[in-house]
Amino acid sequence: MGAERSPPASRDSLWMRRALELAAHAAARDEVPVGAVLVRDDAMLGEGWNQPISANDPTAHAEIVALRQAAQRERNYRLPGTTLYVTLEPCCMCAGALIHARVQRVVFGAFDPRTGAAGSVFDILQSPLHNHRIEMLGGVLDQECGDLLRGFFQDRR
Repeated sequence: MGAERSPPASRDSLWMRRALELAAHAAARDEVPVGAVLVRDDAMLGEGWNQPISANDPTAHAEIVALRQAAQRERNYRLPGTTLYVTLEPCCMCAGALIHARVQRVVFGAFDPRTGAAGSVFDILQSPLHNHRIEMLGGVLDQECGDLLRGFFQDRR
């Protein structure tokens, strides 16, 4: 299974650019540069950037921050009909949260060959063992997303 690689649609690119802005925001705060935006009907419901270091919270990944913000806004932990845009393939923790929130679709930038849970290492989002499977599209603005991550880690070496 795994995420499909496909040329990005214009709306996907637009929202991924916003996620990239949020990832740059994380990098400026010495956090791993990952940004996420949750959208329904072309309206932003929640957004976030990685902040586990500054928040002293191992769960403060960009995806979780965006989900929390959207759930508070919607006054519901279920977020059907939404699309999450994130600059890096979600990890296992984030994939589980996305399933529980009933997110409809995940669009991500860079594939994560070490811990990716959308098909690179694990295929949690589409596992037949869950009662909810998430549509996926990977590789949207992958060069820009990957460059931001690579630059961040090169600067720290």
